[in-house]
Amino acid sequence: MIPLSAYNGQEQEILAGLRQGGHQRRSYEEQLYNTFHYFTREGARKYGLTEEDSASAYSDTIISVIDNIVYNRFEGRSSLKSYTYQIFSNKCVDLKRKSTTNKEKVHQTHHLDTLIMMLPDNARSVVQQLIDNSNRSLLEKGLREIGEKCKQVLLLFEDGYSDREIAAMLEYNSADVVKVSRRRCMDKLKEKIGAFNRNYE
Repeated sequence: MIPLSAYNGQEQEILAGLRQGGHQRRSYEEQLYNTFHYFTREGARKYGLTEEDSASAYSDTIISVIDNIVYNRFEGRSSLKSYTYQIFSNKCVDLKRKSTTNKEKVHQTHHLDTLIMMLPDNARSVVQQLIDNSNRSLLEKGLREIGEKCKQVLLLFEDGYSDREIAAMLEYNSADVVKVSRRRCMDKLKEKIGAFNRNYE
């Protein structure tokens, strides 16, 4: 393992701050997020991702890096920058692969919509209502299971509040921290809803 003293000053500060934990941890999470945020341009350029997808891959990367540092899975065999970029690169490749695979799923969704539109008006409305009610029920169940803070973040964002406004309302350090937390919460919600769906299959 590379000793902490071998990293540059900023990386030393981030590593020590995240490992120490406490109420200061969020500020070090934000510092980590901002330090390598320029990776998102590389993701869009090198892997042909949209800016939104590249930003999503980067947010997921920061979450993974933070968890690995906090739970001592970061072995320190490379610089924090190299380690973060490697994870980011892998997530970009995965995201690109998924986006290609998902084209077939989009066609399947359109096929379902087409079938619904072919039904008589009265039957169409009943089927659509059943689908809507099922999705709403799963969503409500998922929101109950991801924790109150996550639920608040997602509902406020859905109501049109910006990350900056949510940061002020829920006492986060910055909009960037809210953005990372929001993506983490959305991933948790997707996992919960996916699990519910598998249970009903």
